[in-house]
Amino acid sequence: MAKLYFYYASMNAGKSTTLLQADFNYRERGMETMLWTAALDHRAGVGSIASRIGLAMPGHLYEPDTDIRHAVEEELKKRPLHCVLIDEAQFLTRAQVVQLCSISDDLDIPVLAYGLRTDFQANPFEGAGALLALADNLVELKGICHCGRKATMNLRVDAEGNAVSEGASVEIGGNDRYVSLCRRHFMQKLAEANGEQLRLRLVRSAQQR
Repeated sequence: MAKLYFYYASMNAGKSTTLLQADFNYRERGMETMLWTAALDHRAGVGSIASRIGLAMPGHLYEPDTDIRHAVEEELKKRPLHCVLIDEAQFLTRAQVVQLCSISDDLDIPVLAYGLRTDFQANPFEGAGALLALADNLVELKGICHCGRKATMNLRVDAEGNAVSEGASVEIGGNDRYVSLCRRHFMQKLAEANGEQLRLRLVRSAQQR
């Protein structure tokens, strides 16, 4: 029976590389796959799933209103599908995660979803939260903090490399905007950022008096 898998990790832990390797393994055995990625993330080009080690494959784009189940059913009219692979799965809506469940349960096609668990404020993304609740199998991919511990958090930084603690949950970026850290160092950097922002607010308030 097919299952829904959620492979989660911090940034730079090899999620896209693992996805592309899984896709290659299926196709090497003559099996058909269907790849998806978030439309809002086009760092590697629109519709491209790319890893930091140079691997890349085109994928179908999904937006919040995309009916992935319907698209898979339409694709099945053209060819058999043996696996559906989702990159940047944190950007899925809960409704789309339910669609992935139905692809696995009703169409009997394995679904492999890869994504972040939390944003730069340690809040769960909608898609990740739904996957953590509904996926059959949860697999953590290991990233490494600068201290050698497992990296589980994603710290947003500014152009000078300083931690950022406020802003929109979604802001696309790579190594120039995010650093993968263990929880201990993430909390330290976030506390420093909050302290600096409080200091600046106090300075501005004093200047306005």
